[in-house]
Amino acid sequence: MFQDFSVQSRPELGPPRLAALREAMSAAGLDGFIIPRADAHQGEYVAECDARLGWLTGFTGSAGFCIALPEIAGVFVDGRYRVQVRAEVALDHFTPVNWPEVKPADWLREHAVSGAKIGFDPWLHTKSEIARIREGLEGSGIALVESANLVDRVWEDRPAPPAAPARVHPPEFAGETAEAKRTRLAEDLRAQDTAAAVLTLPDSICWLLNIRGADIPRNPIVQAFAVLFDDATVKLFANAEKFDDSLRAHLGPEVSILPPESFGAALEAIEGPVLVDPDSAPLAVSLLLADHGTKIREARDPCILPKARKNAAEVAGMQAAHQRDASAMVEFLCWLDAEAPKGQLTEIDVVTALEGFRSDTNALLDISFDTICGAGGNGAIVHYRVNEATNRAVKSGELLLVDSGGQYVDGTTDITRTVAVGAVPDDAKRPFTRVLQGMIALSRTRFPRGVAGAHLDALARAPLWAEGWDYDHGTGHGVGAALCVHEGPARISRVSELPLEPGMILSNEPGYYREGQFGIRIENLILIEEAAPKGDNRDQLSFATLTWVPIDRRLIDAGLLSPDERDWLNSYHAEVLSRIAPLVSDAARAWLESACAPI
Repeated sequence: MFQDFSVQSRPELGPPRLAALREAMSAAGLDGFIIPRADAHQGEYVAECDARLGWLTGFTGSAGFCIALPEIAGVFVDGRYRVQVRAEVALDHFTPVNWPEVKPADWLREHAVSGAKIGFDPWLHTKSEIARIREGLEGSGIALVESANLVDRVWEDRPAPPAAPARVHPPEFAGETAEAKRTRLAEDLRAQDTAAAVLTLPDSICWLLNIRGADIPRNPIVQAFAVLFDDATVKLFANAEKFDDSLRAHLGPEVSILPPESFGAALEAIEGPVLVDPDSAPLAVSLLLADHGTKIREARDPCILPKARKNAAEVAGMQAAHQRDASAMVEFLCWLDAEAPKGQLTEIDVVTALEGFRSDTNALLDISFDTICGAGGNGAIVHYRVNEATNRAVKSGELLLVDSGGQYVDGTTDITRTVAVGAVPDDAKRPFTRVLQGMIALSRTRFPRGVAGAHLDALARAPLWAEGWDYDHGTGHGVGAALCVHEGPARISRVSELPLEPGMILSNEPGYYREGQFGIRIENLILIEEAAPKGDNRDQLSFATLTWVPIDRRLIDAGLLSPDERDWLNSYHAEVLSRIAPLVSDAARAWLESACAPI
């Protein structure tokens, strides 16, 4: 069992830890300290040794930060976590702050005194992030000051860094050799008169070198830093114990493995210009290079867009993984439909069973994130993680939201289905149908090349907006090919200005949440591809669906669907039946035939 159900948040431990941090702040001559969720690699998911925000505050969400001042400690969270944070922190010591509506600089202006020095660890914040806060503080007399990490000073039993073995990512799934990738990107460096590129995102490094690891649960990455040089050689800064002889042979002599602690000194030895991504690299990287007088060229991580544009082999691997995963999901939904109305299941039972069906494929390497399984009101907690304390019975007459995924050697999956347990709640059918209409609208759209996620986000929200409803999360995130389930930079969000390109894989997941009652989310993964010729043959793109699992037709108010929406849904279910029926048991096949009946 990959997922465990232990209680990870201990709100009662936050106050004494905050007191210890404030003592450290005073000793360091600081009036505040910023504690991010991110680690030095700016990862959404972090190792236990880097879970500083959770250790200090009790908040376990995957995004947010805390600013601790002598009299107040703000915990900044976005719309996904505003219910969760109130349950996980000691509210008499920590104050939830609605972010990004409230910017950290504005909050500091309100709560910190003029002349205050606010410390931060430059290894845990990007240059762009700190620049935005400093700009917002101009004229306030409040200064951000680089500092040693004060949380680490007071965290006496901090765990050791991860040291899981790394492995080769097979060439049949990578679709391009690591040598070819290094050579291609090195040519780009030479064309731009750049001597080297600093790589700090582990998934970029894993993509470039065709390796995978297990340093972070649910994410098949190797934690490392790297420098790619214009001669296509790479210096990889990672724990050497992770790499056996076969992996070293795969990397070849052009990739040297050096201790992580030598990364700083190696940066100082590079003759520039050096490419650094100000949006992903720690500020400390730029400071070290600048102190040495090295010329810095600020640009996007050179791996990030090639990684997002999946090649034919990666697409084929993702398609195969989704077929396999869909068969497990159909077996699960068949089981759930029979067992849940009996009233004997809990959320933990559901999560355990689903992981079992995925394990039965004999191909599961890990789950792609902790399964979100929210019954009734727990479904309204967007990133809810069930534990032994919150475990709720799955009751007839309620909704059950299950958001889950698997990591396979050939691909990564992410799917959400919301189902009715027993009798369908009358007040859920209309919002469910509006969410479905948004998902269908995005699935069906064609758009000109150059369009960004911000341009498409409203398509998924419009049916909800018509009812005066909305959801407080993005509509879609990028997904890696046998890599991280949340992958930048592509996404469907009102703030995303990156043009979408063929080969990118995104989630399509509108939702609706009624606090204390239910949550609704429907999610498929979609692949961007060249659109078939139409009209005056303008250069257009479209989405191809990767996820093939039925949508609970009992929750659909068919009277709200347009003929085109009805046709899309019936066509989708016919494709589900065609693709998945041959892969499942007789019982699941019979259930699938009923679930995919035309509306």
